[in-house]
Amino acid sequence: MAADLFEGFEARWIDGPDGRAFARIGGPEGAPPLLLLHGFPQTHACWHRIAPALARNRRVVCLDLKGYGWSQAPAGDAGHAAYAKRTLAREVVAIMEGLGHVRFAVAGHDRGARVGYRLALDEPGRVERLALLDILPTLVQWQRLETAPDRFSHWRFLASPEAEAEIGRDPIAYYEGLLRTWSGAGTLDPFEPRALHLYRQSWNDPSRIHAACEDYRAGATHDRQADADDLAAGRTIASPALILTGDRYLDQSVETALDTWRRTFAPGATGTVIPSGHFLAEENPDATLAALEAFFAV
Repeated sequence: MAADLFEGFEARWIDGPDGRAFARIGGPEGAPPLLLLHGFPQTHACWHRIAPALARNRRVVCLDLKGYGWSQAPAGDAGHAAYAKRTLAREVVAIMEGLGHVRFAVAGHDRGARVGYRLALDEPGRVERLALLDILPTLVQWQRLETAPDRFSHWRFLASPEAEAEIGRDPIAYYEGLLRTWSGAGTLDPFEPRALHLYRQSWNDPSRIHAACEDYRAGATHDRQADADDLAAGRTIASPALILTGDRYLDQSVETALDTWRRTFAPGATGTVIPSGHFLAEENPDATLAALEAFFAV
């Protein structure tokens, strides 16, 4: 079933620094590598509508992040450092090196985009080009939560000590509720049934529920502090950066997502608004693919 979503792609298990990682890999060997990183609460399957087209000219790696999909989901540590984006970025580098890629382009959505921009800040020599789909910097997101706590309340909930128990009572209902709420249609219609099947497999696993919560706990602590430190030091993303934003999820009433990135970590970024809810690659794959193909063709 999963293979049907990625015709012509191989399934690969890669030994990483904190356990085995799973990826689907397609495109000509020797072509410039492109790493695709999914977000919460999804898996590598979120790229199935655009990855085959991107693989015409790139060696595309669709990776399940640690704790998601079929990649290993180790227990978090007391300080949540195991799921800090800095930790995940280092692990991604090791995984890509294991595949023979020292320098590569990155496109990330949601949590995967947070790993992507942390990687670009921490190890600029690794990232050829960077596309970030539908996020604001973690520090900015927390600053907005402090002034409007009812917005994006899942950030606080998932970082709370009781999150695993509450989600575990009916995980499918919880996660499907998020997909409905964040999609432009307000339904599950934008999601291919085979992709939904893969998402549900992950959602039903207590170790992956825990991993997602640790992901958000790290966001409230390590990731927020890393952003604050880099802003104070004036660090910015060295590679060309593309900001793709749906028009129905992020609050852009005060400042556009592109302007936010330009005043923080990506002063030279370009950007496009995609008619979509939060899940750009599934809700509007044609526009998302066109923007990414143009950006990565340079």
